[in-house]
Amino acid sequence: MTMRGLSLPAAMRKLPLATALAAMLAGVLALGGCGLPVAHTEAGLDLPAGWQAPNVAATSATPNAANTPNAPNAPNAPDAAHVDAAWWRGYGDPELSRLVDQVRAGSYDVAAAVARVRQAEASARIAGAPLLPEVEGNFQAERAKQAGYSAYSTYTAALSASYELDLWGGNRAARQSALATLTATEYSRDAVLMTLTAGVANTYLQTLALRERADIARRNLAAGERILAFIDSQYRAGAATALDLSQQRGLVAGLRQAVTLYAQQARESQTALAILAGRPPQGFAVAATTLDALRAPVADAGVPADLLTQRPDLAQAERQLAAADADVTVARAAMLPNVTLTASFGYGNDHLRGLFDHPIHDLAAGLVAPIFNNGRLSGQRDLALARREELLADYRGAIVNALGDVETALNALDGYARQQRDQDEVVAQARETVRLAESRYRAGAETLLTLLDAQRSQYAAEDAAVQLRLARLQASVSLYKALGGGWRQDAPAVQGAK
Repeated sequence: MTMRGLSLPAAMRKLPLATALAAMLAGVLALGGCGLPVAHTEAGLDLPAGWQAPNVAATSATPNAANTPNAPNAPNAPDAAHVDAAWWRGYGDPELSRLVDQVRAGSYDVAAAVARVRQAEASARIAGAPLLPEVEGNFQAERAKQAGYSAYSTYTAALSASYELDLWGGNRAARQSALATLTATEYSRDAVLMTLTAGVANTYLQTLALRERADIARRNLAAGERILAFIDSQYRAGAATALDLSQQRGLVAGLRQAVTLYAQQARESQTALAILAGRPPQGFAVAATTLDALRAPVADAGVPADLLTQRPDLAQAERQLAAADADVTVARAAMLPNVTLTASFGYGNDHLRGLFDHPIHDLAAGLVAPIFNNGRLSGQRDLALARREELLADYRGAIVNALGDVETALNALDGYARQQRDQDEVVAQARETVRLAESRYRAGAETLLTLLDAQRSQYAAEDAAVQLRLARLQASVSLYKALGGGWRQDAPAVQGAK
């Protein structure tokens, strides 16, 4: 047995070689338990206790430690608000539910996100490989002849192992970084699902609203054409002027143009919905034509601290920051000496039949320490530190943006609901005005100008009502998305914001 750079203790020399190697390996692994610690960087933000939007005061945090933003267990409070994971079913539209289910199952964006998760899983396995020795087996046969001598053969069969002592924890930190990246990739997949679901719901609602606006324009067009026919008959009889006829024709032409415009936009919106679903637009169809069957469900906004576990994008940003923390440890460990152990055990002989008659053993250790690399290692450390600072800023920004998203959605939902109630009254009065103005005009008690203004007002009121209903429904979708779309961490990796 040959020894290079390392000698076995006397007690171990009395043991069989395999046992001695196993004992030494156990000691090596124990030494690897010491190393540089991986720091944990927190966001350092104080979360507000509640929301400022109207009608949300009741959801403010209650004065106890579990709901205090700075408490480390705030996101895990048992009474934390949550959103139904299948929130889109709350709109009561079976077609919307069917579309969302199909998109979540068959979207190419989701398939790509799932593939990225598998890539991250493979990377995590690769990063964990250096934590255990690498073992290789080889068999070699050689036939050689030297001038003046007869030819001879040599045969060798051996197992070799090598292991780098993880004295400074660099290999463990690299694995922690890979695992954190894997978790971040899983959260990214969930964020894609959340964004895709909200996108499908918004596009579906927009398609129905455009169809309904086109239908309103058609109804007003039909009414306008009926009045135009009456004015034309009056004109032919000499009871109406050419100006009256021209004005009504202009109104009818504008309504006809609106029908064409909204029908075109509805088809474009349906095409966008098909693309979101990962399906060819040809043959893709949406059956519903109005928003009347949909209701805007109510979502409890909870407290701001809930967002840390309700939004996958925040969890993703936090895990990316955790990976950057581990990368700093990896870069620092690379600046320190490392020790590598190698061992081999095999057999060699001049004859294949007697191959296992002559054992060969080898055990060695090597120490490598960086002396001069022109700043490469220190540059890698500074790069890792700067990357961590970037991701910390991204994490803080994501938290602030999430708070803003919820506040904006709550405010919009409340405002559109109030406007819609008032607009319903505007529509009712506009329809009554048209009815009275047409009746009085036919009786000769009102001018055409009054009737034209009434028609325009009715069309504008009905069109605005659809737009407000759409805005309210889309605001509810935005709120669900801002609250995380029903996503919650089973085993939260996100810590308190501070």
